[in-house]
Amino acid sequence: MENPARQDFPSSVLEFRLPDLGEGLADAELVSWAVAVGDVVELNQPIADVETAKAVVSLPSPFAGRVVELLARPGDTVAVGAPLIRVRAAGADDAASDTGHTSVLVGYGPEAEATSRRRPVGPPSHSVSPPGEADAEPRPGNAAATPAARKLARELGLDLWFIAGSGPGGAVTVEDVRGAVPVSQPHPAAPATVPGADSEAVRPSVREERTPISGIRKRTAAAMSNSARTIPQAAAFVTVDCTASMELLDHLRSTKSFAGLTLTPLALVAKAALAALADFPGMNVCWDEAAGEIVTKHYVNLGIAVATERGLLVPNLKEAQTLSLRDLSREIAWLAETARAGGATTAELRGGTFTITNIGVFGVDTGVPLVNPGESAILCLGSIRKQPWVVRDEIAIRWVTTLGVGFDHRMIDGEQAARFLATTAGFLEDPLTLLGRA
Repeated sequence: MENPARQDFPSSVLEFRLPDLGEGLADAELVSWAVAVGDVVELNQPIADVETAKAVVSLPSPFAGRVVELLARPGDTVAVGAPLIRVRAAGADDAASDTGHTSVLVGYGPEAEATSRRRPVGPPSHSVSPPGEADAEPRPGNAAATPAARKLARELGLDLWFIAGSGPGGAVTVEDVRGAVPVSQPHPAAPATVPGADSEAVRPSVREERTPISGIRKRTAAAMSNSARTIPQAAAFVTVDCTASMELLDHLRSTKSFAGLTLTPLALVAKAALAALADFPGMNVCWDEAAGEIVTKHYVNLGIAVATERGLLVPNLKEAQTLSLRDLSREIAWLAETARAGGATTAELRGGTFTITNIGVFGVDTGVPLVNPGESAILCLGSIRKQPWVVRDEIAIRWVTTLGVGFDHRMIDGEQAARFLATTAGFLEDPLTLLGRA
């Protein structure tokens, strides 16, 4: 039997529904459209960017033809299987296809489609075009832009289609968006004040700001809430004299093997943690509730927590236990750069087994990070700074840091966590023993 929700448009109009992107998720957030109603699209032409599982994915068109309807707005959460766009097939009779059909409509999935609760598509009424371009035609093709540029453009009410991009492949950058703001752009008028009243009391927009919970923040919140609710978490800490490690890093940076690489303490800490995991495989496990089993992983997909403008991402290095210090240094730098640029793939964001977070880069000594769901432990690296330290009963100035490990107490006992942490610290105190295991 034909779906009644699809009888309001002719058979020549093809409907593209949000596909299952292979991540086991029920929905995705529409970031932006690369096409508009009336545009002619080719097969496999990028038509929209959607965000899901902390990655932005470009959707190609499965049809060739002319866009009839856009069925979601940027910022909308669209369920898998819900309609996104309708395209009149190439060569179809335009007059016949338009019968009984309104083209500029937007809906919210099958239920909204059946009840015809729709809104017109178009830029917000407060959008501003760059000077001299108010009547310009949109640029052809995909309005590519970095995630930060998209966010800033939304905040300023600017249309990316009218901004020339200077980034790779013509992508719009934050600098491009800032350069498109008219110098004479008017500021919002201040609300009228009540005589004798505190002016701040009648200006709630100054005192409060509301940000929609969406995208990465929404998914991070769900994951961390699940972590805190379902995992009995504990933590242990150790303060480490890592002077020898800092001296080794200085030496390696001057060698040919590490020329051109950004060798950071994080890479050496990662190498130390991987070596310690080989001695304590019980730290690299997961809890299988359905099977009633603890699953020990004899491989390490090492998650690296990365702070980005879009929120916290944790891409992971597959089979990290096989990497040398040089390879770890290169891969960590590449993974972090890719994540910050919004290019981390869903494969890189899934399947982690053990995570490292480096809060020391923010000048913080230590912290208690939550264990990522599906893992059993997370290692926290604090700031590395010179401090007074007792060396052979004398006070000396040494490079010192604090390591912390958060762990799932269902699978990991305090003794095991402490031994793992002490072993990791020992490798940093004497890194030559660590390199001997590479």
